[in-house]
Amino acid sequence: MSAARRLARVLADLGPRYLPFADAATKELPLGRLLRLSLFQVTVGMAAVLLIGTLNRVMIVELDVPAWIVAVMLALPLLAAPFRALVGFRSDTHRSVLGWRRVPYLWFGTLLQFGGFAIMPFALLILSGDTTGPIVIGQVAAALAFVLVGAGLHTTQTVGLALATDLAPAHARPKVVALLCAMLLAGMMASAVVFGLALHDFSAIRLIQVIQGAALATLILNGIALWKQEPRDTSRKSVPARRFAEAWEAYAAQPQARRRLIATGLGTAGFSMQDILLEPYGGQILHLPVAATTALTALLAVGGGIGLLTAARWLNRGGDPFRVAAAGAVVGIAAFSAVVFAAPLGSGGLFACGVALIGLGGGLFAHGTLT
Repeated sequence: MSAARRLARVLADLGPRYLPFADAATKELPLGRLLRLSLFQVTVGMAAVLLIGTLNRVMIVELDVPAWIVAVMLALPLLAAPFRALVGFRSDTHRSVLGWRRVPYLWFGTLLQFGGFAIMPFALLILSGDTTGPIVIGQVAAALAFVLVGAGLHTTQTVGLALATDLAPAHARPKVVALLCAMLLAGMMASAVVFGLALHDFSAIRLIQVIQGAALATLILNGIALWKQEPRDTSRKSVPARRFAEAWEAYAAQPQARRRLIATGLGTAGFSMQDILLEPYGGQILHLPVAATTALTALLAVGGGIGLLTAARWLNRGGDPFRVAAAGAVVGIAAFSAVVFAAPLGSGGLFACGVALIGLGGGLFAHGTLT
């Protein structure tokens, strides 16, 4: 056997062992096409960093917007979350003359996200009172911007994941979903670094440039992601319609389906409640600059990536997904304790450690519950 063939065999054995997502690609969904499709997760991660990370801190600390208004604004995108099941169902049963089910929803989700980002910086400046216009206009416009971005990212992510599972064979779907989650974290890490560097010397003009740059990047990356991904099938227009209630009843009839949903909802809520607090906490309590608090989101994503990789290896060895999720919850308790005690101890290092552990616990919990 030649040296080249031996090296190829070693690399083939090394990939699945140390890179759990290396074998997510299949003949039906090659790695290049899968990575291109995963770009929609990058834009979702970018939007999450901008909303719950950068803008959260900037609105409270730099723009002096009352914290309760910021909390309301950041909660508005979550209004679209309960409709993800309906959006996914509608894309499942969509009947189109062009033969597409997923592409129309992906495209309109992208346009919603783009439109929200386009008006957001000017709405925030009016909201902060830094202009001559009435603040109420800024409040209404900012609320509209956050709702549009929230509806767009939830629609894009839901339908994008559905399209990925359509294209991947059944045996590869868990690894494909895990890879898409990893790409979400990669997008969060990259965006946090870029936003932190761009806003190191904060100004209103720089804020406008950053948000509008995010809008343009969303349009371009999502366009590349969905280009020639879904095959056209004009026979779908003749498929009889199915009601959402019927689909829900079929799912709820599965053993322990409701119990799993409740556990997933409570755990996800626990790990998500920190979204609105960490950046202002670091800025106002620990007096960290914008770049440092934005970097916390990258640290959170790094911890989440480690959690996903750990969970993947654990499950590949025959681990119980319920134990994986429970381990994530235990890590989360320790993580939030570290964040709480960082203030009285005045320790930025303890705070950063707590943030990383939140990501680690969240990654374990998310992978366990999804599995």
